[in-house]
Amino acid sequence: MTVTRRPNRGPGAAAENRAALIAAAREVFADAGYDAPLTTVARVAGVGQGSLYRHFPDRVSLALAVFEDSVADLEALAAEPGTTLADMLALLTEQTIASTAFIDMVSVPSAGDLRVVEVRDRVAGLLAGTLAEARRAGRLREDVTADDLVLAVGMLAGLLARLPAAERRTTAERVWALLRHGIEPRPVSGG
Repeated sequence: MTVTRRPNRGPGAAAENRAALIAAAREVFADAGYDAPLTTVARVAGVGQGSLYRHFPDRVSLALAVFEDSVADLEALAAEPGTTLADMLALLTEQTIASTAFIDMVSVPSAGDLRVVEVRDRVAGLLAGTLAEARRAGRLREDVTADDLVLAVGMLAGLLARLPAAERRTTAERVWALLRHGIEPRPVSGG
């Protein structure tokens, strides 16, 4: 993380400070996780804590601003004709590799904060939109739900958060290979 202290330019710099805080939080959350100290975010952004709390009164407000781009990317992909469940899970996996904090935040069903629950429900809804096609194509068991998939991605994020960035992609591939056995239809035996 690069720390650059910028001189205070007053209220005229509010939009720039907000953008700097979002960029810094994205970097800090990617490196240190969702529970990283907000003082670190302010320091990396080159602003004081007062500026941080004027723009984002709590951690969730900051995280939602940071991760809105991730949800928007998922929504854009879901809106493309022909998008499959595999496409959606691939993008979620890429987002998880880049920043486990986003998935960690939205995959916990009892997060408590309604703003987080709303984002989680948006992500689950996007996955749900591709479930029927995956089932028709024989790539998904009938009983697998969008919530199951959010949970699986959350489990992946929990594991990846403990690994160095260089090991995340290979581990994610191994995890999905194992998880596919649980979500794909089982072959019918001729008995």
